[in-house]
Amino acid sequence: MQSVFTGPVYVVRDNIDTDQIIPAQFLNLVPTIREEYEKLGSYALWGLPDSLYPTRYVKEGATKTDYPIVISGRNFGCGSSREHAPIALGAAQCRCVVGESFARIFFRNCIATGELYPVECQDRLTDIFKTGDTATVDIDTNTIRHHGTGVVYPLKALGEVRPVIDAGGIFEFARKSGMMPQKA
Repeated sequence: MQSVFTGPVYVVRDNIDTDQIIPAQFLNLVPTIREEYEKLGSYALWGLPDSLYPTRYVKEGATKTDYPIVISGRNFGCGSSREHAPIALGAAQCRCVVGESFARIFFRNCIATGELYPVECQDRLTDIFKTGDTATVDIDTNTIRHHGTGVVYPLKALGEVRPVIDAGGIFEFARKSGMMPQKA
């Protein structure tokens, strides 16, 4: 799996919950059905209030975002245990969320689904980056670089969960490591 991501960032605040990531009305979409998986992407971060986020994460009528990197504050993914949250972001082509902290269940769902990398930062990047700024996140060197300033900020290593996300989630990891039979 790719480990370096460059592109414009989408910046969100603290306590972004799973209802803001993917509102409950879209949980009837089945991620294993290709058309419905793609439709989930069109609703990623759809629950954010327009008054605070005038720029939509996914443009009206699109299924993919222009922002492969989300930068968040503390407690990203709080709320329910819905695995649709990382799946919707992944379906929209989000590759990583760089946050000060994550709700544990969201973090675990990112690992289980293999949809995106949840990477913790050490600095309050939401005060440094603005939506639309270009950045490069390097999972191998555990850094994020702000292209506008050239400043490189450290990120926490993913550790033992990285190979699971690299494999595409817990089931693919189990297949690739011989714990489960390969798909026929």
